[in-house]
Amino acid sequence: MKVVFYEKPGCKTNTRQKKLLIAAGFDVDARDMRKENWEASGLRAYFGDLPVADWFNKAAPQVKSGDVDPEKVDEQEAIKLMLESPLLIRRPLLMTDWGLGCGFEEATLRRLGLENIDADVGREGCSNDHAHACPEPEKV
Repeated sequence: MKVVFYEKPGCKTNTRQKKLLIAAGFDVDARDMRKENWEASGLRAYFGDLPVADWFNKAAPQVKSGDVDPEKVDEQEAIKLMLESPLLIRRPLLMTDWGLGCGFEEATLRRLGLENIDADVGREGCSNDHAHACPEPEKV
């Protein structure tokens, strides 16, 4: 099965998640979510019925600093903020045969048939123990 995997290149957690999918036999089409030309309705579709606060990347610098409080924004404001700053979007965004999804948690793993993996292997959140943004990956 093909999985379109919207990520932040260089993110260690996303890299680990992609490796897991590839090892399980998925055809992963990784894309830089920051370079995607998102539209409000298209982005909104990835979040399904998740609460608005769960749409956010809790490790985003704007969230960690308190500049953005996911618990205090409504749907329209959340989408507006994410269109302005895609790093606020919870990663990865996934497009598969079963539809669209956000995050790499138990429900997503079940839908992909990966419910028996070690929970820590694909866990969400920043793999680095720091409060600043990761540097841009070097071009090879």
